[in-house]
Amino acid sequence: MTMHEELERVANVAVPIERAKAAISLMADYQNRVVELSRVRREAIEEASASGMSQTEIAALLGVSRGRVGQLASAGPAPERAFFGLGPMAVALGGKYEAGKSQDENPSEVVTREDLSNYEHLRKLFASLKLDSDSEVIPPSGIVNLNRDHLVVICGPRLSPIVAQVLEGDDNLRFRKDRAWHLVDLRTEAEYRSPLDEDGTAGDVGYLARLPRLDGKGTFLYIAGIHAIGANGVVHYLENHLGELYREVRMKRFSTLISCRYDPKTLEVLESSRVTPIYRHEA
Repeated sequence: MTMHEELERVANVAVPIERAKAAISLMADYQNRVVELSRVRREAIEEASASGMSQTEIAALLGVSRGRVGQLASAGPAPERAFFGLGPMAVALGGKYEAGKSQDENPSEVVTREDLSNYEHLRKLFASLKLDSDSEVIPPSGIVNLNRDHLVVICGPRLSPIVAQVLEGDDNLRFRKDRAWHLVDLRTEAEYRSPLDEDGTAGDVGYLARLPRLDGKGTFLYIAGIHAIGANGVVHYLENHLGELYREVRMKRFSTLISCRYDPKTLEVLESSRVTPIYRHEA
């Protein structure tokens, strides 16, 4: 549908309130498009500059002043916004039944302190990229709808059989359990165990991937740790390395492992780093 057709459709809504709602919805859609176009413009100018073109050359080709090029190069969200898509973002957090209560007592579905912190950190990251976001709790059954755009799932495979099934499709990295849960690099056969299980050190390992939806019509971003705090390490890594990660994988499918160290008193992640290659799942 062309812009003219969209405007005509809204203008022809008979009921005034419904017409106002339609106008508001279309305005929000257009505003989101403007934000994304400003991101595309900024990325294009950055790429032109990185290729060796001067701001004077870029200005001449764009038909604007050199000063305007400088403004355009910093206007709009960072190019790595595209890593998450257009939004709004939905963050699904793994839920458990309230401790100490049986299902007969109708216990509440709760998320861990670590995952609440994860959402707050992601919300701020999304906001900095001009992306709206909301959270939801995956019920203890582990049933979650993965067939949605702009979805981030933070839930260990132990809590969701659906997620565990999708993870089986990663031919590079895998969760395994013997005396304790751990992660394995199938390419090198290296094992990555949580320092918490080895010597009690305040550290963990997490899994980060963009995985296929079950309907085959897209992907979702997946985050999980060997322990809950491992997911915090992954979020910390995204906060500090999103630009380089985006340049590596763009919007393609991938998986990698992230280790982290944290303050045992506050549970705040102090540092995070990648410990495996970034495995691309697509040619």
